[in-house]
Amino acid sequence: MRRSRSADGTGAPTARRRRPGPTPLRLARWSARGSTCGAHPARVGGASPPPAPVTGQTGGVSDEAFSGTGPGVRFTAADEEKRRGVRRMKTIATGLLAFATLVFALATWAKSAGAGAWAGYVAAAAEAGMVGALADWFAVTALFRRPFGLPIPHTAIIPTKKDAFGRSLGDFVGDNFLAGQVVRSRLAALGIGRRLGEWLAAPGGAERVTKEASAALRGVLAVLRDDDVQAVVGEAVTRRAAATSVAEPAGRMLAKVVADGGHHGMVDLVAVRAHGWLTANHEEVVQRVSQKTPGWTPKFIDHQVGERVYKELMRFVTDIRDHPDHPARGAIDGFLADFATELQTDPETIARVERAKVELLARPEVQDLIASTWAAVRTLVLNAAEDEESELRRRIRTGVRDFGVRLATDRKLQAKVDGWLQDAAQYLVDTYRAEITSLISETVAGWDADDASRKIEANVGRDLQFIRINGTVVGALAGLLIHTVAVALGG
Repeated sequence: MRRSRSADGTGAPTARRRRPGPTPLRLARWSARGSTCGAHPARVGGASPPPAPVTGQTGGVSDEAFSGTGPGVRFTAADEEKRRGVRRMKTIATGLLAFATLVFALATWAKSAGAGAWAGYVAAAAEAGMVGALADWFAVTALFRRPFGLPIPHTAIIPTKKDAFGRSLGDFVGDNFLAGQVVRSRLAALGIGRRLGEWLAAPGGAERVTKEASAALRGVLAVLRDDDVQAVVGEAVTRRAAATSVAEPAGRMLAKVVADGGHHGMVDLVAVRAHGWLTANHEEVVQRVSQKTPGWTPKFIDHQVGERVYKELMRFVTDIRDHPDHPARGAIDGFLADFATELQTDPETIARVERAKVELLARPEVQDLIASTWAAVRTLVLNAAEDEESELRRRIRTGVRDFGVRLATDRKLQAKVDGWLQDAAQYLVDTYRAEITSLISETVAGWDADDASRKIEANVGRDLQFIRINGTVVGALAGLLIHTVAVALGG
């Protein structure tokens, strides 16, 4: 950003483009300068004061940075500690350069004062050390910023090439880490199926899975609204039942029952219940029959008729109850067999049954019954999920443990599970590789260039300062060697 003195003479910068908001590191520096510069601290060059510091920082550094458009660079207390380490190494490297400069000055003075040949060797070594230190300082500095702020080509590489680095990093990750064969090979080497089986078979594994599954089930049931679920269940059951023909399946089932004699038990039950009812309601039957006789007949005749009808009914029901080969039973068998055939072949009978089914499903009582099943099922499942000794949880534990034992010992099953995982992982990386790599490149593109440069420098700058130190030492040794060879050749 270019600066020019403003009209008010304060020296505030005139920005040609709006820079992103202040980062935590800038806020920390502003806060430090504010302690010595008054209530309105300014950066060198007369920058306007920043907003109030962000709260919730750890060690003076917030976990989140601010960015103009995208997600900010994260600065943590660990990054600030690394920055302090970088500053210490810079001090050492710069001090070594200053030491080489001082030695060069003293050796040059001693040489001019006739101190002897040794002064030339020392001066040559110090001079070469200075050159090496300056060259490596320029190289290291050019990675992160422009040396002395000069627009030297191919400097400030990280800030100016940040977006290109992000794209390259995304492509590198996609080509080398998210390749389908790479993922499959890595998963195959891990042996996830065998490890999973051993963990499930070990004490506590199945219990942990059961506990987490029960918690997840309770969470799902707690989120679901009963009214919505009941409506969905009712609609699904009604639609399914309405779309399914019941006449023909019912006819086939009835034919099978009649052929196997499965209805005989029902006939026996009806005969027994009818005999018992007649026995318990003798007077009521006689009275009802008597009321149906003509009004001109004497009452004692009406009573006799009622008694006669009652006795015949008792005899008939008793014979049916006591004689399996009674003709009435055969008539019932024939009726049921004919009805079963009509349910399968007679269009009129089939249509009547289907209409009765639709009318039955439309009744409010049936709809309420279907909807109420959800409440019963929900209560049952919740109680079973919360009770560690419930049959549901015991069965889940047993099933998980048995599966774990089998998975830990069965190589074919292990290979099958590993194959499923590899196929799933390969599908994910093949399908979403572009989205994953774009996440890297877009995230880097959203970073503030200066913040990204400082973040990278905080993590690798300490090692880069060793390059400056090594350049000083190696340069001094090379200068000494060159001077020695030159003196030897000259002599």
